[in-house]
Amino acid sequence: MEKLKFIDLFAGIGGIRMAFEDKTTNCVFSSEWDKFSQKTYAANFNELPFGDITKIEAEEIPKHDILLAGFPCQPFSKIGKKEGFKNATQGTLFFDVVRILDFHRPKAFLLENVTGILTNDNGKTMQVILGALNELGYDVNYEILNAADFGLPQNRRRVIFVGFLKNLDISFEFPKGDPSTKVPISDILEGDVDGYSISEHLQESYLFKKNDGKPQIVDTNSNIQVNTLVASYHKIQRITGTFVRGGKTGLRLLTKNECLQLQGFPLSFKMPVSRTQMYRQLGNSVSIPVIKSVADRMKAALKDVDSQCVEQVSLEI
Repeated sequence: MEKLKFIDLFAGIGGIRMAFEDKTTNCVFSSEWDKFSQKTYAANFNELPFGDITKIEAEEIPKHDILLAGFPCQPFSKIGKKEGFKNATQGTLFFDVVRILDFHRPKAFLLENVTGILTNDNGKTMQVILGALNELGYDVNYEILNAADFGLPQNRRRVIFVGFLKNLDISFEFPKGDPSTKVPISDILEGDVDGYSISEHLQESYLFKKNDGKPQIVDTNSNIQVNTLVASYHKIQRITGTFVRGGKTGLRLLTKNECLQLQGFPLSFKMPVSRTQMYRQLGNSVSIPVIKSVADRMKAALKDVDSQCVEQVSLEI
């Protein structure tokens, strides 16, 4: 059977590609504008993504069966300004997805974003998104999925959009994961960590200046799923941060290996960038097991359709 061809837009470090790619698929195009993310992507996939998608014509992109895109979430994030489509640089990038879908009409697409997109601008953003995708001839399904339900020790809720061309008549159901089987943060914490300590001065003057239960502190006995790993983790924010007891000062940041595991990346994944960039890139990426579970169902649905078409042709002959 011919491999499914897919494209990887707003690719970041390739998290969606890693979750989607297997022996049945072939990535024929990737795009990512950030030079540091491009460097990490190239180190792991031996391919340098094309740059700014707004400057790439749709006809320059190869034909494909599936479009994948984690279009920028900052305009819709709780941590950001929630500008949505009003954000002049990132808010309108969704329409580049529409532009490419309109030209190529692939069989399916998968989009990922923060849950804030559902309520942005009092729901008007979602009306625009669903309206545009429906007008292009796609049946659109969306669901909020939590990484903690898919074997990761992190509460990370993201909305996943899956669409199929209406003429394929595919009824799609999202995977639910297994909420009854939670993986605790203690399972991935490293011992004898050096170089990630948070200074005592910063702890006293900022992190623990208030006795309000923040930030989130964990250790090797913690049986919980931690806060979402965010792209600004390197800023050591007391409201959103999760920190670990240990290190020379008694408190430390999560290590590279711990962050990789929080997102479901293999420890062999290369991060040839600074620590700040490492936190930004992994915080901006996706939870691999979540996307893989969705991708597996998408590929199975398309395979069923292809099998039915072959069977129908055989009957007609």
